Amino acid sequence: MFDVHVHAAPDVLQRIGYDDQIGASYIAAGYTGFVLKAHHESTVGRASALGRSSGLEVVGGIALNRAVGGINPAAVLSALSTGGRVVWFPTADAHTQESARLPRLGDLDARLDRSALSVPPVMAADDSAAKDVAFVLDLIAEHDAVLCTGHVSGAECRWLLDQALARGIGRFLLTHPSYTVPGMEVREIAELAERGARVEITAYQLFHQPGMTAARLAAVARAAGPRLVLSSDAGQPDSPEPPAALEQLIAALAAEGLDPGWLRDAAGDTPGELVLP
Repeated sequence: MFDVHVHAAPDVLQRIGYDDQIGASYIAAGYTGFVLKAHHESTVGRASALGRSSGLEVVGGIALNRAVGGINPAAVLSALSTGGRVVWFPTADAHTQESARLPRLGDLDARLDRSALSVPPVMAADDSAAKDVAFVLDLIAEHDAVLCTGHVSGAECRWLLDQALARGIGRFLLTHPSYTVPGMEVREIAELAERGARVEITAYQLFHQPGMTAARLAAVARAAGPRLVLSSDAGQPDSPEPPAALEQLIAALAAEGLDPGWLRDAAGDTPGELVLP
């Protein structure tokens, strides 16, 4: 089993445990490894240190939010050149996050402005920042890294997939597309899966997303087909420990009639092949 979406302390938000404590829970559960994610800093160094000390495959990456300079090619080059494997397009600082009134760094200090980030087609194609988006996409392709869509809108996810296919980026993950952000419909998710996108469903959605049910997540899983990826997106104090959260997601989807073996592949072999070199 390999979890592609895990949060740990230290972080801006409170977490259930520090990196080493989260790692110990995965060892106890018999996992091979996980991807360590943070919204406001690169996790590459933390992941490397934990991997060396624990024996797990711990993968780091960078989320392109304002704390790292937004969609910042220099930060991406640094992360990928030091062993990072995953680049998330804007999450906590995406314009969708602001519109949905979901947590942002600016919530901690009113002196920070509320500007938010986007990519085309929300961002104007002639915006000077569009050059940085193109540079980041080229870096992901050159390093054979994983492009995760983050919290940008469905239209932006579609544009990112178009760009990934044009550049030969083979590792592309729709970040929880049925979550509040981006809030994509099942038919849209199915279309992008057919074009090559992997589709993430998270245990966080089951525990915390308003109105979400196991039946609705099962419909997304069926739309994803063989491109389904299951993750925990756990680490919150009000969620189970991440390995237990992922097991509960698998059990809930199996109770909806989905094949347990396929679900375990979606939480093991499939994400491992997506992320690991």
